[in-house]
Amino acid sequence: MILISKYLVPKGYTGFTIFPFVFLKSKDLKSHAILVNHEKIHLRQQLEMLIIPFYLIYVIEFSIRLFQYKKWDLAYRNISFEREAYANEFNLYYLKHRSFWRFLKYLRANDI
Repeated sequence: MILISKYLVPKGYTGFTIFPFVFLKSKDLKSHAILVNHEKIHLRQQLEMLIIPFYLIYVIEFSIRLFQYKKWDLAYRNISFEREAYANEFNLYYLKHRSFWRFLKYLRANDI
C-alpha cells in the first residue's frame, strides 16, 4: 500500500518502506515505476527477514558502513539491502525471478 506524506519522508529522500507500507513524498511519485520498484524490493526483503530482524540488521550494517566510510550517503548506499535495490530498480521484472535472501550477494564491501 502506497501512502503519501511529505512530512514523514525524511529530507533528502523521496520515499521509504515500513512493511506493509511505502511512503512517498508526493502523489506524482506513485507513477514513478523505478522508485516504486525500488521500494517493492525493500518490501520483499523485509518480508523474507520477518520484518523486525530486517530493521535491526539495517541499522547495524548502516552503523558499520558509517564507521567505515565516514559519510552518511556513502554508508547508506553501501548497505546490502540498498545495494540490491539500487542495482535492480530498473528491472521491473526483478521480483518475479529474485531468489530468496538475494541481498546477501550485496553484503561484500564493494563501494558504489
